[in-house]
Amino acid sequence: MRWSRTIQTVDVHCAGEIGRVITGGVLTIPGATMADKLHHLNTVDDSLRRWLCSEPRSGPAGSFCLLLPACDPRADVGLIVLQPDQAHAMSGSNAMCATTALLETGMIPMVEPVSTVTFDTAAGLVTATATCDGGKVVNVALDMPPAFVAGLDAVIDTAEWGPVRYDLCFGGVFYALVDVAQIGLTIAPENARQLATTGVDLRNRIAGVEPALHPTIPALSGLAYVMFRSTDPDGAVRTCTTLRPGRADRSPCGTGSNSNMAARHARGQVRPGDKVISRSIIGGAFVTEFVAETTVGPYRATRNRVSGQAWIYGISQIGLDPTDPFPLGFTLSDTWGGSEGGCC
Repeated sequence: MRWSRTIQTVDVHCAGEIGRVITGGVLTIPGATMADKLHHLNTVDDSLRRWLCSEPRSGPAGSFCLLLPACDPRADVGLIVLQPDQAHAMSGSNAMCATTALLETGMIPMVEPVSTVTFDTAAGLVTATATCDGGKVVNVALDMPPAFVAGLDAVIDTAEWGPVRYDLCFGGVFYALVDVAQIGLTIAPENARQLATTGVDLRNRIAGVEPALHPTIPALSGLAYVMFRSTDPDGAVRTCTTLRPGRADRSPCGTGSNSNMAARHARGQVRPGDKVISRSIIGGAFVTEFVAETTVGPYRATRNRVSGQAWIYGISQIGLDPTDPFPLGFTLSDTWGGSEGGCC
């Protein structure tokens, strides 16, 4: 066996959503800040992401959590999320996976009953408070980046569903939050494929007319996802974040739940101290607490805490043989959906 590159991962899932935490093989990424590093990964050299996130080494489901030395001295570690479409500034489920991997493997010493890990992300500092028992992380509460609404009840006209209303919100990345009844579907496992392809289609249409500009950090600009939402009989929010090239988030989505709380605040539906349960398409739950009001540039914003749990299921080593004909992987529409296809 002869490898020209080797990566070690601790493989974790959060409420079913895979987050493979890179614990070895990457020393750093160029850039003075995490936002600079995110920009580098997305615009200068995305070979690491493509190598890891494409077939045959991976698939459309799940992400890689890239751990780096923190740029901010207040943080323990830097975090960037690598996904099949691009590198992203922040993800709640992946931050929970990273927290669990760091503490349960001893990379950061676990202190019971409560341990804290502070992440340096392109969206700002994110502090994870982990409840620990018997060497196990049983809950992770994330103090999320400030969430704000850039537009309530914006409209995209479609031939298939007529005018579709959405809330343009930032919760770590930008979301278009869409009430799922507008497209004639419910958030249920049997609708996952249709929800995924429809959500990505809507995301691409909205992104074509909506620049989604972040007021203070340009690297965070751009619409990342459409998240469908509905309300369960007990008042919980049912969510389905749709990710390019065409799949449904298995978790309730931390940055999406963060965004949705900001939308509720903008409508006067919540006040500090209120909690909202988010449930995923497969029934996993996060709890989002509205902590305080704040501002981001010209926008009223909310500071929220999102909590859930993650589980380690494996440890992996990924290598690149220098003769491998697919050093940057490939995608095919039979698995990836939409019009994906070809070597990357």
